[in-house]
Amino acid sequence: MSAERQTWQSDESFSLEYGGTLSSLQLAYHSWGSLNESGDNVLLITHALTGSSNIKEWWAPVVGPGKPIDTDEFFVLCINNLGSPYGSTSPLTYAEAGKNPADFPQVTIRDTVHAHKLVLDALGITELRSVIGGSMGGMLSLEWALLYPDLVQSLVSIGSSARHSAWCIGISALQRDAITSDPLWKHGQYGDTQPSEGLALARKIAMTSYRSPASFDTRFGRELKNPEDSYYQVESYLDYQGKKLVDRFDANCYLVLTEIMDTHDVGRNRGGHIPALRSIIQPSLIIGIDSDILYPPEEQQELDEHILNGKYYEINSENGHDAFLIDFEQVKKALEQFSKKYWSPVMAS
Repeated sequence: MSAERQTWQSDESFSLEYGGTLSSLQLAYHSWGSLNESGDNVLLITHALTGSSNIKEWWAPVVGPGKPIDTDEFFVLCINNLGSPYGSTSPLTYAEAGKNPADFPQVTIRDTVHAHKLVLDALGITELRSVIGGSMGGMLSLEWALLYPDLVQSLVSIGSSARHSAWCIGISALQRDAITSDPLWKHGQYGDTQPSEGLALARKIAMTSYRSPASFDTRFGRELKNPEDSYYQVESYLDYQGKKLVDRFDANCYLVLTEIMDTHDVGRNRGGHIPALRSIIQPSLIIGIDSDILYPPEEQQELDEHILNGKYYEINSENGHDAFLIDFEQVKKALEQFSKKYWSPVMAS
């Protein structure tokens, strides 16, 4: 499985849900397989908070020839989210253009879906056999079904929810505080020297919610990194994860993306989240994770309860929220069962 990053651009202004505008639009994407003549053999993959459109970096065991998301049969597309540092319009592109990254406007999950739809139009895509995403990607898949019901034939939402809970908003706020409290943040105008300590701390806070207490106990216990000091193995792991993100991500983008996730509420201006869910008519696979403390199983079960054609599958794992990026065999099993019933064979022409 291989693909080069491509970029779609528009010089037309793009209006946002909360009233702001983007003067132009840039969206990076990756694709695999071939689009057929009718433009209807498409599986759209939507990525999580710090993911990119390059699926092979985070979901390679699931996507490829002969795999559940079969690139021999389908045209598989993933578009980078607005606000992300991986090629789409974001605070980083603002800074690169000489603009103040702090002026980047409020974007919502729905804005990202509407922006991605422009890429589909440019590619000649007439139908989405399914929209598939985990975490933030699951929020996008739900909004795709609601905003474009005639285009989307089915959806898969993994480890997500109908609306961002107070618990999730609180964790997001802590992460943003970690970044903005760093003296190097400088109200977003930090140039090439980003607030590394604040961004690393934000990631460490996030990692404690992405995994479960059982996974930490199993992997680290109370083991010390070195017997002669009081530096625990779990501390070393969190420090490593923080540094790893600093090396590949942008702090302003992290702020914007967590704010985008906090806007997630399928019920906004739709009479509440339950009526909104009940209006979803597409076959829907809802995957929960039994040890997920960020988006617990009851939030997935709520989706299944109110989406009329919902099918619930639960991953059993100690790995918490990140299980959809680790326990690939269970993810593959769920997708295979769903695809056999709802993704009829479509060979690319």
